[in-house]
Amino acid sequence: MSFLETLAARRLLAIVRGPDARAATRTVLTLFEEGVDLVEVSLVTRDALQVLRDVRAALGSEANLGAGTVVTADHAHAAAEAGASFLVTPAVSSGVAAGHALGLPVLAGALTPTEVVAALGAGATAIKLFPASLGGVRHLRALRDPFPEVPFVPVGGVGVAEATDYLAAGAVAVGVGSPLVGDAAAGGSMDDLRGRVRDFRAAL
Repeated sequence: MSFLETLAARRLLAIVRGPDARAATRTVLTLFEEGVDLVEVSLVTRDALQVLRDVRAALGSEANLGAGTVVTADHAHAAAEAGASFLVTPAVSSGVAAGHALGLPVLAGALTPTEVVAALGAGATAIKLFPASLGGVRHLRALRDPFPEVPFVPVGGVGVAEATDYLAAGAVAVGVGSPLVGDAAAGGSMDDLRGRVRDFRAAL
């Protein structure tokens, strides 16, 4: 499946960020084990590029493993070299065009109509509505009026209840960080992580 088809089918993108590279790696692998097979490793994670390399080596070339917080073209190139198969940006930045030029799907951060147009023009595959918590479901609905064909993925403050509301309002998928991952990437319990994954998967 294409990246967009996978987003639509899975509906959940997990976002991993944390201060402990080994714990972050374990977190990503646990997410995949539990059936969350769209995972983004934020570049603010300690040794994020090594985390990407280690996970890619463990899971192989077919895993949907992305790099997040991609701001610059250098970030995009480094993430691609480390094994990222898609990129996620927090804003419309040079990372969007660089990812597009590399042939990678890019989930580009945007909040306003102007930013949506700019992100699409730079080559975004889908729009990361960020921070979604500022406008909530009403903001998503308002954006979908002028952009009915644009695939939106709300990110920021998305718990189980919000996730189901966004999907009902037309989001193609949701991106979830701390409400799903919790403290796992800082050395927290993998058993607790597995429980949260099951809660999200049951709701979605």
